[in-house]
Amino acid sequence: MGKTGKIVTIILWALLIVSAVLVVSLMVNINEEIETDPAMNSWVNSNLVWAYILIGVGASIAILAGLANMATDKKAAKGGVISLAFMGAVVLISYLLASPEIPQFIGVDKFLNNGTLNESVAKWVDTGLYATYILLGLAIVSIAGMSVMRLFK
Repeated sequence: MGKTGKIVTIILWALLIVSAVLVVSLMVNINEEIETDPAMNSWVNSNLVWAYILIGVGASIAILAGLANMATDKKAAKGGVISLAFMGAVVLISYLLASPEIPQFIGVDKFLNNGTLNESVAKWVDTGLYATYILLGLAIVSIAGMSVMRLFK
């Protein structure tokens, strides 16, 4: 194992130890009085913040590793650009299909009055739904298409 491998192993063990200490501390201090016990609330918040930090660091490392791979491998860079263009096309098509109309449901007035629901939010929620439908449809078509292609091989 090289120098980089040893550093990564040490960092992983340190993250594991911090995570274990936080979880054990939470379990030792756990009780039913979460709203009235500030110490319990503090331990829950500490564990949540740690989880957010781990997710952020992991996502950052994954993105940076992908960018580093794209910078060194031209074929990977081409595939990455094609993937980004495809996702951009899906989002664009979804946005063009989306409606800014605010849906009517019980309690909608509360969201309209406090500003959490407006035409822009409704349009982006609709965009997300259309993108999900498009990607689901493409996944189903590709699975079915591969099955049919195997039959003819």
